[in-house]
This record gives sequence, structure tokens and C-alpha cells, in this order.
Amino acid sequence: MKLSNLRRYATRGVLISALVLGTLFTAATVYALLWYLPPSVSEPPLAALTWIPGPTNTARPPTDTPPPTSTPTATYAPLAAGEMGVGSYVQVDTGGSGLNIRNAPGLNTSIEFLGFDAEVFEIRDGPREADGYTWWYVVTPVDSSRAGWAAASFLSLVANP
Repeated sequence: MKLSNLRRYATRGVLISALVLGTLFTAATVYALLWYLPPSVSEPPLAALTWIPGPTNTARPPTDTPPPTSTPTATYAPLAAGEMGVGSYVQVDTGGSGLNIRNAPGLNTSIEFLGFDAEVFEIRDGPREADGYTWWYVVTPVDSSRAGWAAASFLSLVANP
């Protein structure tokens, strides 16, 4: 192909179009490069200094109360065989319906959770009489958060697990 054949394509419109398109592509490239520049690095913020006053000496008030000589501890009489008491292990026995464990003794107190049939508890406090039932404070041996008051009528004594 000769150069003279290319002359017919090099018209004024083609040259102007080529210049316009070249300018547009150059502008788009510069814009894209500036768009993706990382943000300028700024100085990190300075730490704020907070002054905290130290402790002061406070005089102790005089006291005439002597310190206690011993701490009283609760003692429980040994239980007879087959008798519920503090330290005994019991299980829920309702025939499959479960037992409402409450936050305090009585039928009108709020329910903490449902004790399932055959679930084992340790008696930690009680007995208390309320609403015609004897109530014991029971705690599961494996999860101390499952604790509350249960009616003795729906508990049966089990051997120490």
C-alpha cells in the first residue's frame, strides 16, 4: 500500500476527530489516575494528657467496737434416712410436665425457669412454708445459675450423684 492511498483517509474531519478523541482519552486517563491516588499522609493525632488526682489520706474515726473473735457458721442436724434437707440431692418428679422453679417461695412469685423431669438438684436452703407447700431452695450441681425455689411435693430424694 502506498502513502498516496492513505491521503484520501486523511481528511480534515478525520484529523479533527482523531485530535478530539485523543484529547478525551488523555483527559480520561489523567482523571482516572488522579482518582485512584492514595490519600495524603496527615500527622497522627496527639495524645491528650489527663491529670488524675492521687489518693488523699483520710483519718479513721475512733471506734469502741472490738473486732469479732469468731465468725458464726450455720450447723445442721444430721438428716434421717429418706428425709430432705440442706445438702440432699433431689430430682424433679412431675410425671413429665416439669416443675416451675421460682425466685422466692410461693405460687405468686415469678418463675425463673422450668425444671425438667428427672433433673437433679442440690438443696441449699429451706424449708419455707408458703401457699400450702413446703419450699426448698435448689441448685443444679453442674450449673449454679439454674437455682430457685421448688415445691417439695414435686421432688423426690435421690442418692448423692
